[in-house]
Amino acid sequence: MWTAIAIIAVVLLYFIAVYNGLIARKNQSREAWATIDTQLKRRYDLIPNLVETVRGAAKHEKETLNAVVAARNAAMSAGPDTRDAAENKLSATLKTIFALSESYPTLRANENFLELQREITDTETKIQAARQFYNPVVMGLNTQIQQFPSNIVARIFGITPEKLFEIDSTERAAPKVKFE
Repeated sequence: MWTAIAIIAVVLLYFIAVYNGLIARKNQSREAWATIDTQLKRRYDLIPNLVETVRGAAKHEKETLNAVVAARNAAMSAGPDTRDAAENKLSATLKTIFALSESYPTLRANENFLELQREITDTETKIQAARQFYNPVVMGLNTQIQQFPSNIVARIFGITPEKLFEIDSTERAAPKVKFE
């Protein structure tokens, strides 16, 4: 009888340990996504200042500025399924606004523009780092959820895999460099 109780206790302790490990990984993946969200919010807050600075120096570039604003608004309102694509489009449009600075020497010399450019570049770097941290955390959770016997515990408690952060096919294409 004591042997049966000991076996049940060991199995119960094992299930508790596996459950706690799954919950810890789930929370890590949520925290990693929250870090990405924080940096995205920072980027969203910087973009209107950047657009206004560029607008003052490059009045003819209304189309480019409108594209940046539209991409920012789309990214802010994107749902979980469309967020990756919206963020990738925003990153691409930000690159076009920085390319504008080449056409406007006064804009390149503008301290506000330079500071905003540094801030956005810093934010983009932090977003990249957060994304690089997020995927291994999610991969660890997803692997544990799929492995036996922790998959049984995950199924019992409804712990499901998280989605990895992925870029769209346009971001995978090699950039084209043209000298004219």
